[in-house]
Amino acid sequence: MSVYYFAIVGATDNPIYEADITPSSRSSTLIDISRRDDHKHLNQFITHAALDVVEEIQWTSQAMYLKSIDRFNEFFVSSFVTAGNVKLMLLHDQKSEDSIKNFFNEIYELYIKILMNPFYEKNFPITSQQFDVRVKAVARRFL
Repeated sequence: MSVYYFAIVGATDNPIYEADITPSSRSSTLIDISRRDDHKHLNQFITHAALDVVEEIQWTSQAMYLKSIDRFNEFFVSSFVTAGNVKLMLLHDQKSEDSIKNFFNEIYELYIKILMNPFYEKNFPITSQQFDVRVKAVARRFL
């Protein structure tokens, strides 16, 4: 079972959006739920720790897609930095650079559409259910 955790981090390093894209099992018990909560905190920690690496690499590269920038045990962290210094971060356990790059490009397009909404204030949390559904649909297509 593959593990994917996606987060959007604002220009001031504040969390804007997060999604656990791990396929869920059909039979979940109380132990599984608490284990998922523990993994959620670990995923957040790993992703947050990789922000320092992103900030170092982003100034030495002209590309928006920074590829796999960090590693923690069997997990990789890939990143995409927008022109507004918003970071799209993906924690994953399988390396497939082409599909991850396509995933980031699609998500960046969705994020631009959110920014064009006159009711959305830049660097504030994204609470749109429609955005969440679309992110998970893009994840199913590419990851």
